[in-house]
Amino acid sequence: MKQQRMLIHGVILGVFCLGFGIVLAISDSITVDDIAARALEDRLNSLGQVIPDSIHDNNLVEDAITMKNEGNQEITVYRATMEGKVTGLAYEIFGTGYAGKMKLMLGIDAQGKILGVRVLAHKETPGLGDKIEIKKGNWILRFDGLSLDNPLPDKWKVKKDGGQFDQFAGATITPRGVVRAIREGLEFFAANKAQMMDLAAPMAPMKEVH
Repeated sequence: MKQQRMLIHGVILGVFCLGFGIVLAISDSITVDDIAARALEDRLNSLGQVIPDSIHDNNLVEDAITMKNEGNQEITVYRATMEGKVTGLAYEIFGTGYAGKMKLMLGIDAQGKILGVRVLAHKETPGLGDKIEIKKGNWILRFDGLSLDNPLPDKWKVKKDGGQFDQFAGATITPRGVVRAIREGLEFFAANKAQMMDLAAPMAPMKEVH
């Protein structure tokens, strides 16, 4: 009798554990899908801020290609097209600020002129370095319309280094890192323009956005 009760209790416990495991698996699946959906929404929002809707009639995420930068880092290039021609490009660029790595999204037109720049992630000091964010100020907007040769290469620096871009009071390292990242992003376009503009180039496989 005792063994029978123990067997019943074991079965009940096993069923409970199985049910709990199923619930966890379902919840995890739902959560992963939700996170991926939010990440994709954030990415589309970032792209929308640096690539105007008026210059493309395609899905930027679906028409992306994968390339590698000088550091052998994989870069996803989002291509805007209108009537079968590339009208703009956007891709992530990276800089080093006071508190470490900064990630930005750079949008440029087919001639290499900046359409927009937005900060995606950073750890800069609140009230100082975080002024690179659009929600904290309009400093990042001063790059709109510029290109690799406008200003001249020796002016792609903050004013403290002899360039034309303002630094922040008490925070020079952050804007210096952003200016350098943007300049290097433009150089990346200049060096790889042919591949970026080639619509026959292999597209990046669709995968989860992180």
